[in-house]
Amino acid sequence: MVTATPAATPVALPSLADQAARLVELGVHHRAGLSTSRLQTLATTASVRPGLLVIHPSLLPASHLAPLIRHAEKPGFVVTDMSDVDEFEPVEPLPDSDVFVVSDVDRGDGYANWSPDEVDPDLRAAGRTPLTLTEGLTWLLQQPDALERNHCFMTIGSRKRKLGGALDTRTPAIWISNGTGRDGVANRNAPKVGWCWAGNRHTWLGFASASGRHPIASR
Repeated sequence: MVTATPAATPVALPSLADQAARLVELGVHHRAGLSTSRLQTLATTASVRPGLLVIHPSLLPASHLAPLIRHAEKPGFVVTDMSDVDEFEPVEPLPDSDVFVVSDVDRGDGYANWSPDEVDPDLRAAGRTPLTLTEGLTWLLQQPDALERNHCFMTIGSRKRKLGGALDTRTPAIWISNGTGRDGVANRNAPKVGWCWAGNRHTWLGFASASGRHPIASR
């Protein structure tokens, strides 16, 4: 297999203050138990490098974020056989902070046609960390164009653990529905949260990653 490096997906994210305003506009701060003033203050006083402003998933689960993303004016949804979506938790410790910043977000197009099992060690060797599902969804709230047909992405920073600690072989991903099968015709072109097997490859799925996470304030 040819060694790959994360593709340089151009990302011009809004300022942290503008991202906070977007989250307030969507009302997600209320779901997370954060006041408008606290979220805005955290964003405007953060002494961290620019990046993606993320609310800790313990406060804002994926099931709440998924319906808020949009593609072709269609709301996002979670596939019917992933009712346990919120049980897919970060595989790495996250900052002990209500809000944190994720740096250098990349869609990982260069990993298309790799399996999650193959990508994970390669990403880590490159000093990258895979995005969690909530981070991927938050990215799409701020930058919907990051999701393109035939250029979608997995978020293998979130995995579900079985009893005993072994990883569930499903790995979460975000892509665009064709409106077939159980998705339903009404969901054609809608962004969807689904899953793929950890050992399978898909030519149209990259692997979203970042260079690091930085707390804004302790919890």
